[in-house]
Amino acid sequence: MARPSISAASRRRITLLGRTEGYADGKLLLAGDLGRNLDAGDANHNALLDEADAYVAKNGLDLPEDPQARARYPDAGCITTPLRELDPAQAGISTVIWAVGFTADYSWIKSDSFDPQGRPIHQRGVSREPGLYFLGLPWQSRRGSSFIWGVWHDAKHVAEQIGIQRKYRAYNDEAQAQERAALREPA
Repeated sequence: MARPSISAASRRRITLLGRTEGYADGKLLLAGDLGRNLDAGDANHNALLDEADAYVAKNGLDLPEDPQARARYPDAGCITTPLRELDPAQAGISTVIWAVGFTADYSWIKSDSFDPQGRPIHQRGVSREPGLYFLGLPWQSRRGSSFIWGVWHDAKHVAEQIGIQRKYRAYNDEAQAQERAALREPA
């Protein structure tokens, strides 16, 4: 059984493939691991839902359940009978979406808080630019920083730092206002 998005994709003539193992004689050689990979993804998804449900129950939160969150549908043919080789030219393939990860791009943030390679300069998510913070970076403070299960450590720290900086700014603004008022008063 597959998630709804997988079934919907196959109905739109999108064929999911296993991991590419090689290329020979004009053909992609594909692993038969698509079903296992999707099952592992479903298991991670369900584990995340279990943790969220446990948190809701533990904290007595009144949140509606989402009956579709764990819905399962019949596997598409590309999952039950995965392709093991593919000749892109013969299949008339005009588009390939190669999903192997992503690269962060912070070029839209106009700040000097990045190194020459464009990576954030920070201390546990706090940049040198007031009001600019980062979360989810690899090894931000520990191995799990870039994973949903581990980011909470950094989120807690960043939230504390935001609170500290806001208090400092409020104190500093008040001190400056008092100083200006004292300069205006005759001695």
